[in-house]
Amino acid sequence: MDIDKHKNFSEWFNTIVADAELADLRYNVKGFVVFRPWSVKSMKLMYAAYEAELEKHGHSPALFPALIPESNFKTEGEHVEGFTPQVFWVEQAGGNKLEERLALRPTSETAMYQMYSIWIQGLADLPVKIYQSCQVWRYETKATKPFFRGREFYWIEAHNAFATEKEAIAQVTEDMEMAQEVLTRQLGIPFIFFQRPEWDKFPGAVHTFAADTLMPDGKVLQLPSTHLLGQNFAKGFNVTFQNEKGERAYVWQTCYGPAISRIYGALFSIHGDNKGLVLPFHFAPVQFVIVPIIGKNADENAIMAYANEIYSLVQSTGARVKLDDSKSTPGFKYNYWEMRGVPIRMEVGGKEAAERTVTLARRDNGKKEKFAIADLQKATCDIRDALNGELARKAADFFNSRQSSATTKEELASLLEKGFIVRVPYCSMEKSGKPCADEIKAKTTGDVRGIKYPHEVMPHDEKCVICGKAAMHFAYVARQY
Repeated sequence: MDIDKHKNFSEWFNTIVADAELADLRYNVKGFVVFRPWSVKSMKLMYAAYEAELEKHGHSPALFPALIPESNFKTEGEHVEGFTPQVFWVEQAGGNKLEERLALRPTSETAMYQMYSIWIQGLADLPVKIYQSCQVWRYETKATKPFFRGREFYWIEAHNAFATEKEAIAQVTEDMEMAQEVLTRQLGIPFIFFQRPEWDKFPGAVHTFAADTLMPDGKVLQLPSTHLLGQNFAKGFNVTFQNEKGERAYVWQTCYGPAISRIYGALFSIHGDNKGLVLPFHFAPVQFVIVPIIGKNADENAIMAYANEIYSLVQSTGARVKLDDSKSTPGFKYNYWEMRGVPIRMEVGGKEAAERTVTLARRDNGKKEKFAIADLQKATCDIRDALNGELARKAADFFNSRQSSATTKEELASLLEKGFIVRVPYCSMEKSGKPCADEIKAKTTGDVRGIKYPHEVMPHDEKCVICGKAAMHFAYVARQY
């Protein structure tokens, strides 16, 4: 491939998507793509990891309809105002015009909470912690990009209801901890959680908190977001319970949305190199590929018999292994499987068959080492752990190296041009601070991402980088997808 992803990320990305067969953009509805088997296999593993984490923290799975009556959708005013421009509407079924338009879900608050109003009656019914793994549809008007931004994406949404505000706030913290576990510890993706400004929060939320990571071209990509909804939707949908005093009280709610297809895009963009994908061991569709090397005058039958023995041994451990017995050359096979990010290649030739050894090659750094078959299981575990650790370290080093601070407009503009996330003194995260964000956007194409959460120390005697008023926060600015 030989495209430098840091110098030409867009070309690198498009080439990876096509050559590694991750998605096909030729579907004949604009903004919709076909996700191909290689990416979907990894995304299914990512779904399983996130679902396991949610269930470990007391969430239960459910499935709600994709169609939402317009009357439901209009129940929470701020929500409908925020989402209406992005909604796909169904107005006809067969040859009949529907009495009421149906929204193709852009998110499921308005589908789920009318059911919560039926299910929740007393304290014994709380808390409710339900998630669903599904698709959502939004009429995205910005430039679409597979995995990053489309009109259909695949995610998990968790919707929770509690008796007290304290429990709801604790759930937001728990959501962040789950993101840390899956994204950073398992996938090796670094991020910062920001509390979004008032002008950029989820429609209908009290507060929005979102995890931003950084792409090789210096633009941030939003990953999971968690929203403190307060009682806004509870009041709209009359979700109440009888409290200890025997009175009807509104529940406190939160929602959480890890977009699996977007996280996958971040995963291969962050870890990939100029040869193709580099995947963490546990999320690779194929974890080991065995490449038989049939040299001149070699005993092909003996080599293939040994390769099949290795295949059976590795498969018996539960690993995902492929024996590439195609007629292609070893060099072609190396390139093919490197493009697809298989973590460990096992090379088996005449010498290995005679010695009963295997040569292991790491995908991340190409390092090769020969091991006796008796030592193979320990060796592969050690390489697996080393590879995962190295991917996470390199990603964290890059992410941390691209953070800086500015106190003037000129410094801010210069750092954004170089692809940094920039910390600046800022006047306000309330709507009164939006004009400064608009000026930043107009002059630098940067976006105010919010303030770091947990909150940092407040500025002392510092002035807003734009308007010069007393700074109330340190805000973070970056260019975004």
